[in-house]
Amino acid sequence: MNLEADAETILARIAMLSTEHHDLDDTINKMSQSQVYNDDHLHALKKKKLHLKDEIAMLERRLHPPSH
Repeated sequence: MNLEADAETILARIAMLSTEHHDLDDTINKMSQSQVYNDDHLHALKKKKLHLKDEIAMLERRLHPPSH
């Protein structure tokens, strides 16, 4: 796999994860506003959202490694 194809794959993954992250954020906000939710379910969604954010950051570092 060449670098350009790898970068395109990473960008596509970031886009997918970003969409999922945004959707989770909307779901969490709606649940919090409704005040009708299961605390364990809300906690699990927040944990998943954080995991997605970490994965996005890791992929972005692969695309743009820090220069020393």
